[in-house]
Amino acid sequence: MKRGIIVLCLCIVAMAAYFTTDRWAIRHTTLTFHDVLRDDRDVTVEVAVRRDRQMQAMAEMIELPVAILSHGNTVKNTEYSFLTNLFASRGYLVVSIQHDLDTDAPMVTKVGEEYVGRRMQYNRGVFNIMYAIDELKKLYPNANYRQLTLIGHSNGGDISMFFAKQHPDLVKKVVTLDNLRVPFIADGRIKILSFRSRDPVFKADPGVVPDDETCARLGIKVVRTEFQHNDLSDRGPDSAKSSIQAGVEQFLDEDAGESTPTMPLLAASTPASASTAPPENK
Repeated sequence: MKRGIIVLCLCIVAMAAYFTTDRWAIRHTTLTFHDVLRDDRDVTVEVAVRRDRQMQAMAEMIELPVAILSHGNTVKNTEYSFLTNLFASRGYLVVSIQHDLDTDAPMVTKVGEEYVGRRMQYNRGVFNIMYAIDELKKLYPNANYRQLTLIGHSNGGDISMFFAKQHPDLVKKVVTLDNLRVPFIADGRIKILSFRSRDPVFKADPGVVPDDETCARLGIKVVRTEFQHNDLSDRGPDSAKSSIQAGVEQFLDEDAGESTPTMPLLAASTPASASTAPPENK
């Protein structure tokens, strides 16, 4: 009899653990849209959302906050799981957009031109984001696309900052990982957090990062790290990812509206191809 009670208790504990894990699970979905206005250009996105929050949104109990992640040059949109999992765990609908296609011309640097000649890539990134939002509204209608949080690494950080300049009415926060070309918005209306690498090769252009006095006055948070430029993704060491996660958590906690309970973050694994992946272009 006693043994049967123990077995029953273990079964109840196991079932509770199962349903708790399922409740907090993050669902990852890959979607590819075709933009007919740009010759059926593929716009592929990975959507990450906490399962319980998605169910609440479907029941019209809540409106999901939205985070848009933009990758760095030569880095895939799926190589930032340490950030997508963090934002999804906090109840965000996280959209990681693949901006570059294999058929696109390689990005080049043209010294002396505006944004070293990369406005075309930034404009394309803005079109990708706006198109993805339009398509996602059909699939995830109960999400807040009016107050976006933008996240971006390097070229993706520049796309994020450029988008915020073009559409400030749609952006609430911007988090960049070592963007190098597009100057920060300096009007104090958008909350900005930026992680900077300590890299002898990848240096921000003059005027991109405001001076300390301006940052203090406008509430811009700049975190200077000891990591290399290409470490600020899943390819980097765990110490880099955990440090960035902690900084982002603190940044989000400063917002009084951030009250969604989080779940334990899953460790982001380094892709098997990381050791042979080409470094990002400066």
